[in-house]
Amino acid sequence: MGGAVSAGEDNDELIDNLKEAQYIRTELVEQAFRAIDRADYYLEEFKDNAYKDLAWKHGNIHLSAPCIYSEVMEALDLQPGLSFLNLGSGTGYLSSMVGLILGPFGVNHGVELHSDVIEYAKQKLDFFIKTSDSFDRFEFCEPSFVTGNCLEISPDCTQYDRVYCGAGVQKEHEDYMKNLLKVGGILVMPLEEKLTKITRTGPSAWETKKILAVSFAPLIQPNHADSGKSRLVHLPPVAVRSLQDLARIAIRGTIKRIIQQEALGRAGSGLKSPPRFKRRRLRRRRLETIVFLDKEVFASRISSPSDDNNNSEDMEDERPEEEEEESKASELKPDPPVNFLREKVLSLPLPDPLKYYLLYYREK
Repeated sequence: MGGAVSAGEDNDELIDNLKEAQYIRTELVEQAFRAIDRADYYLEEFKDNAYKDLAWKHGNIHLSAPCIYSEVMEALDLQPGLSFLNLGSGTGYLSSMVGLILGPFGVNHGVELHSDVIEYAKQKLDFFIKTSDSFDRFEFCEPSFVTGNCLEISPDCTQYDRVYCGAGVQKEHEDYMKNLLKVGGILVMPLEEKLTKITRTGPSAWETKKILAVSFAPLIQPNHADSGKSRLVHLPPVAVRSLQDLARIAIRGTIKRIIQQEALGRAGSGLKSPPRFKRRRLRRRRLETIVFLDKEVFASRISSPSDDNNNSEDMEDERPEEEEEESKASELKPDPPVNFLREKVLSLPLPDPLKYYLLYYREK
C-alpha cells in the first residue's frame, strides 16, 4: 500500500515527483507547493513521514496526501484576486498555499469543526509568516478560520469564486454546496466516491467533471440534541483594506520591481547567477491505487491514454554521464537563498518601526 509517487527526501523532491507523475501541471501550483514545507504542518515526532505521498492523521489533526492536494489545486484554477472558501480547513496547509496565489486582494476563508485544530492552524500560519522567506516572495492573502459545522453556514453569507470541501459529501448536500458558488465559480469536493469538479456556468446551470476515485471520511452531520437549535456559522466579513495597508502593499511591490530590475542589470553585465544543484532524475512509477490509513483517503488514478505510451521511458533511471562527476557536489545542500526584499527594506533610510511594518509580521 503506497502513494502515487515515490517518497522524497525533502519538500523539493516531493514536488519533483508530483510533477513527474503529472499531478502538478502548472507553474502557479508548483510555486505554491515549493513555497510551503509540508513538514512544517506535522507534529515533530511524525516529520519523518512528511515527504511521503500519504495522508496523515493524529487525533483531530489531518493532512490529505500530497497527490490529492495537488489535484485539488489544479482543479480549482486559482487566480489572483479570487475569493476562496475551504470547508474542513484543518491545519491550514491548503489554505496557505491557496493564499500565495490569491494575492493581497483575494479572500481566503476556512471553516473547521474542531476548535483545537483551529488553534493548531493559527500557530502554523503564524510560524509561516514569521519565519519563512517564501512569505516575502509572494503577496499573501492570509486565511481566516472560523469554528463550526460547514453544513450550518448562515444562508445570508456571501458566495465565493472557489470552494473546496475536504470531506465526503452526501448526495443530499450537493445543492447546498453548489449554492455557495458565484456564477462562473468552481467547486471541488468528494461526491459519491469521486473527487468532483463542478463549474457554475449560470444561475441554475452546471458542468461536472470527475477527477479521481476517492473515499473520504464523510461530513459530520449537525447535532442539535443539546439545544435543539441550529448553530449558524457566520463567515468573516469581506473587509476593505485600509489606506495604510494599501500603501504597504504598494511599497513592497515597488521594492520587488527594483530588485528584479537590478537582477536583470547584473545579468546584462555578464554576471552569472549561482549554479543550480542538479537532482538525480527519479524513476517514474505508475501505480493504480492509493490507500491511506483510518479510512481517510483511498484514491485510484483515472487512467489516460498517455500513461500507456510512457511505459518504455519508465523502466530505468536516466542519468547522463556528465552528471557523474557532479554527483558528490549535488548531494550537498546549496546555501539558503538570500531574502533580497528583507535586505533592501532594512537598508532603507527609514525609522525602524516603519521598516518592520513593511516587513509585515516579521520579528526583529
